[in-house]
Amino acid sequence: MKCNVLSRFAIVAAAVSMVAVTSLRAQAKQCSQATGAGNWAYTYNGTVFAPDAAPIAAVGHYHQDAKGNVIGGQTHTLAGQTEVEDITATATVNSNCTGKATINVYLQGTLLRTTTVDVAYDSDGNHVRMIFTSLTLSDGTVLPVVATLDGNRVATKP
Repeated sequence: MKCNVLSRFAIVAAAVSMVAVTSLRAQAKQCSQATGAGNWAYTYNGTVFAPDAAPIAAVGHYHQDAKGNVIGGQTHTLAGQTEVEDITATATVNSNCTGKATINVYLQGTLLRTTTVDVAYDSDGNHVRMIFTSLTLSDGTVLPVVATLDGNRVATKP
């Protein structure tokens, strides 16, 4: 009798689990280029090796349109030297809520560096995470970099 009750409980628990997993899959977020569109605020930090390790950090904002064009600005520090910079970028968003971006950073209209990042959106497209995959100075010098970015949509999508 005790085994029979436990077996029935196990069957019911398995059925409930299958329904829950199926429901989660049905609710899985599909992203598109429009997912990234909007106004964003972010911070990033990490290390750049130029040639010695130096800490980097920034706080900034950007606007991304539905075609993936980005414009914004940031306050950036490299080893304690702070500058206010402008950014432009092109970004892509995949259906699985990942993407890539190429970011150009300018100081008073002069290109300083180009950075590429891999991107992941979560929280229904209201939160973004990025990891730097390359950093190239305007003269073509490639610097190793380890940095991550965390950003939030300024006004959440309904």
